[in-house]
Amino acid sequence: MREDVESLDIRDVTANWVNAEVLTRQIDERIKALADLSGTPLFFGRLDYLHAPGADLAEGADGEKFYIGRRHVHDADGDPMVVDWRAPVSQPFYRASKKDPMDVGLRRRFGYTGGDLTAYEDEDLSDPAEAAGAGKLLQQEIERPRVGPMRDIVATIQPEQDEIVRSGLGGTVCVQGGPGTGKTAVGLHRVAYLLYAHRERLARTGTLVIGPNRSFLHYIEQVLPALGELAVQQATVDDLVARVEVRGADDAGAALVKGDARMAQVLRRAAYAHVTMPAEPVVVVRGSRRWRVPAYELEEIVRALLDRGIRYGAAREALPQRIAHAVLVQMERAGEAPDDRVQDAVARDSAVKAAVKAVWPPLDPAKLVLRLLADADFLAAHAEGILSEEEQKAILWTRPARSAKSAKWSSADAVLIDEAADLLERTHSLGHVVLDEAQDLSPMQYRAVGRRCSTGSATVLGDLAQGTTPWATRTWEEALAHLGKSEGVVEELTAGFRVPTDVIAYASRLLPHIAPGLAPVASVRENPGFFRVRPVERDAEAVAACEELLRHEGSTGLIAADARVPALAEALTAAGLTYLSPGEETTAETRLTLVPASLAKGLEYDYVVLDEPQAVVDGEPDERTGLRRLYVALTRAVSGLIITHQTELPPHLS
Repeated sequence: MREDVESLDIRDVTANWVNAEVLTRQIDERIKALADLSGTPLFFGRLDYLHAPGADLAEGADGEKFYIGRRHVHDADGDPMVVDWRAPVSQPFYRASKKDPMDVGLRRRFGYTGGDLTAYEDEDLSDPAEAAGAGKLLQQEIERPRVGPMRDIVATIQPEQDEIVRSGLGGTVCVQGGPGTGKTAVGLHRVAYLLYAHRERLARTGTLVIGPNRSFLHYIEQVLPALGELAVQQATVDDLVARVEVRGADDAGAALVKGDARMAQVLRRAAYAHVTMPAEPVVVVRGSRRWRVPAYELEEIVRALLDRGIRYGAAREALPQRIAHAVLVQMERAGEAPDDRVQDAVARDSAVKAAVKAVWPPLDPAKLVLRLLADADFLAAHAEGILSEEEQKAILWTRPARSAKSAKWSSADAVLIDEAADLLERTHSLGHVVLDEAQDLSPMQYRAVGRRCSTGSATVLGDLAQGTTPWATRTWEEALAHLGKSEGVVEELTAGFRVPTDVIAYASRLLPHIAPGLAPVASVRENPGFFRVRPVERDAEAVAACEELLRHEGSTGLIAADARVPALAEALTAAGLTYLSPGEETTAETRLTLVPASLAKGLEYDYVVLDEPQAVVDGEPDERTGLRRLYVALTRAVSGLIITHQTELPPHLS
């Protein structure tokens, strides 16, 4: 298939060089999408239908066999050899069961090692005597070692996951999922499915995956290309709102107020406070005639624009045309016959421009936010009844910057500037946005993301128990409201495919303290996993635990409180162990990653050494946030976990 595309001759089908460039680029993208993946088979399953799909069952038509794979593959004649996992005919591979076989007689799963077919396993859905349940190949695939970046899960998608993956483009879906339930993979596969089912529409409107940090995005960046999808953008929330350079940081109190949704009201008040009612008439001179629009009529025009509630910038652009229209009405009454060109000319008249500038002055988003944070009187005037005096003091700068360029903006400030910019001009909306690790976003950050999908839909992924910011999400209904998607559906995944039984049971001891009422994850893995808690006396013993785990196949992560990372890095170097930073790809020579606890979210390793749990808790501004950070760190292991501690463990784990 790739060679067919490479051999295309476009010289006789392009009318000009522009067409040729566009077609060449499309061909290059197609060749990239058809690239081979080392050690990745083209198919992983087979469905034997009892009847041909679409045939009249009463006629007893013969069945058909379909090989299911990551990509559609056809032969030289164009006949399908492998059917894309997203096609409707592939759906029974994930949904069919003994109770509802979906006209499938046999489901076959193939086992591979390094791309070579090594095993297959059949499930006879038409035989009621055969016991139902996950086969060995499926279990082995779920428990396969995690080396390198995140990979696709098309061979192991479960029915409850498939329902979310194949949900329609028109609706927003929020997935609450504990550690190891596959919520990130489900979200990425939903994008792949939507691109398959609505390719033309999403090609026009665009898709975006938003992650918590660059390390996380690097970890997941190969999943969609492996499924042939190359056009999906990836970004962090900070990337989306990068209108100014972030060089400062807020304390928790200031960040909490700046991230509150009430700040949107304060900004709106501050922006529209610049609009003043006209006190003087506008006089337009055209030739020998003078046309006068009185102040009371100008005020009516301004109030009409304010009442419409349109954006500040859009209303400002409409104002000169409204004034020009009032002049044209007078011209027509005087017997003239002006057209649109005359109206445009009047709108550009210096007297009209001067009136617009005085009544509805231009605004700069950064300067507006700067004035709010630097001018106590200006903030008080527009935050009255919205923010308390203590909250206003919390966000006021003690040393105001002289200009927007010299200001040391924080991440929360950048979000405020983005909100202000949207007051002036509508933010471009994409067709679909995936928001991962959403539980850590502030209400204002949700609003920033919501602007990017205001006319599209979203997939929101997260775990309330893993919220590690002071403003962490309390309920998904609240989050969806801030996102502008109150109609969104909340789905919960509780079956754990990644974290071993003993590990998730230990970590779940924290749930009553960090997320009361949240259902604990139930591990479906047959392997209980390797789990040890070891009191130690020095850092070298934590390093020795890493050496012990590195004797096993797969990756190892050493997770520690951020403040402990330099000491552990020194101990690893002294022991002659090379290590990677979070997000860097493991190699055969280096399979150990040193992970600050603040960056552990969303990552996974076959084996984990968790250093000093109490230090992880103490590294956060409050106990609940610290315990949530610890919950994240405890649940990064796929096959085994060793906890090393020199101080007492948090009492919540006893």
